[in-house]
This record gives sequence, structure tokens and C-alpha cells, in this order.
Amino acid sequence: MIVTFEVACRCGRISAVPATNTAVAAEFDQHRSRLIGIGYRLTGRIADAEDAVQDAWLRLASTDRETIRDLTGWLTTVVSRLCLDRMRSAAVRREQYVGPWLPEPLVTSLDEDPGDIVAAQDDLRMAAMRVLHELPPDQRLAFVLHDGFDVPFAEIAEVLGCSAAAARQHASRARRAMADADPPERVPMPEQQQMLEDFLAAVASKDLQAITRVLHPTATVYGDSGGKARTARRPVVGVEKVARFIVGLMEKYGDGLVENIRPVLVNGDLGVVFTGNDDETAAPRVFTLAVRDGRTAAIFDIVNPDKLTRVPW
Repeated sequence: MIVTFEVACRCGRISAVPATNTAVAAEFDQHRSRLIGIGYRLTGRIADAEDAVQDAWLRLASTDRETIRDLTGWLTTVVSRLCLDRMRSAAVRREQYVGPWLPEPLVTSLDEDPGDIVAAQDDLRMAAMRVLHELPPDQRLAFVLHDGFDVPFAEIAEVLGCSAAAARQHASRARRAMADADPPERVPMPEQQQMLEDFLAAVASKDLQAITRVLHPTATVYGDSGGKARTARRPVVGVEKVARFIVGLMEKYGDGLVENIRPVLVNGDLGVVFTGNDDETAAPRVFTLAVRDGRTAAIFDIVNPDKLTRVPW
């Protein structure tokens, strides 16, 4: 009997696909969140993750289940290979990308369950994801699969088409790069809330000195527009430059930049969505902060409309 099985994700839905039987469909569904989590970490895009998981389901549905001894390993390998192809293609496209590239934000309301792939996952914070996606595809895959999902290097080597020793080296290099970059750790939610309130109050004041006081000495703004909206096209680094950049935004967009915002969770951290101005002088955007030593160390400003299609405005 042929039935229809729909794979669902909190961040979107995968279209209906045929299943050979409900038992295999139910078994696959037990792996869905893990596979989506792998796909998002590797590609930085929910749509790419969903596509890879759907393709994996189609392959499973056309395969004799009894020939697969380890379904977890089999599905992980299939999804990882599909994502690796996307990662390598994306690496070429990003050479022409306008401005910094940030992963698609996972935005949920404050009173909503952020979902299995976000909840309690420190590695999904935007600060860590930004560094992760600066790694070469092979290093990123080896690091994510081994350090994040405990996949043995022998299986990672099979995905990458290299030796286990080479896969281990890829992960080691990625681990070292992540440590060297030292993205700010996630701080408790009350501290995030206080920092966001202080930051928005300083911004609303349009006072350069007030803004400077809430910024960490290493403060940096990362704006992702893809050339389709206005934000910084290069990272803005340093307290004075970041403060002037913020004051410039306030002077350009006015009080609406602060008035038309709503607090949300962005990749499990506190952030805000800005719905845009009525006169359309300012584009909708999502931004979140990274905190270090009680002050704002990084600001992630995502305005590329292609990455905001799933935001609950």
C-alpha cells in the first residue's frame, strides 16, 4: 500500500513525499530533527537543510530497509553528502556575495518553543555560526559531524572521500580556527535582556558617548544584505566606528528604528525584529547581539530579504 508521509519542521515544511509503508515513515521521522540540525549547521539555510532531508527520505523510500543495518549512520551520510555538494557550490557563489555572509536567522517569539534544533544548542548562536561558516566546506563538515554529532572519523572520511586521518585533520584545523576566533559565549537570558535594554536605550538617546559605554572594546557590526538592502557592506570594527555607525543609522532612519521593533529569539538568543518604516526608507531586518564582559561585543544585522522569508513579523 502506498501512503503519503509529510516531513515537518518548525522552521518550515517539506512537501509531501511517497512512503512505502508507515513503519519506515515513522522510523524516519524519529531522525528528522537531527538531520535538519545537521543540514542547517552545514549550509546555514533551512531550505537547503530541508531539501537534503527530503532527498534522503526519497532515497530511503526507494531502498530496501532490510539492507540498511545502521539507519542513523546511513541517513547522516546521505544528508551530509547532499549538503557537502551545496556547501561547495555556495563557497564559489559567496566569492561574489556583496558584503559579509551570515546564516539564515532562526527566529521565534519569546513565548514559543524554539524547536529541537535550537533549544539548548549553544553552537547555534549567531556568533559561533558566523565563524563556522568561514571555514572551508570539508573542515566545517568534519567539525560539525564529529564534535557536534559524534560521527566517527571513518564515516566522515566516507562522506569526504578521504582517509580517516585526513578527516581527523580537517576537524582538528576547524577546531583550532574556532578556538582562535573565540566567538563570545552565550550568556544567561537575564544578562542578555539587561544588555539589550541598555543597548536600545543608548541607541534611542542618539548620544555617542552613551552608545560607546555599552560597547565592548572589540565591538563589531556584521551586516548581511547581499546587496539587496542597506547595512554596512564591511564589518565595522571598534567602539568609535560602531558608535558612529549606529548614530548614523538613527540620523538616517529616525526614531522609527527603535520604535518599530519587537523582541524575539534569534538562534536561541535574545534579539529583535524591525518591521521597517511606513515610508519604506528602512528595510525590515533582524538583529541580535553577542555579549562579552557585560557589554555588546558583536551586532548581527540581517537585512537580506532572501533570509527573512520565515520570520514571524
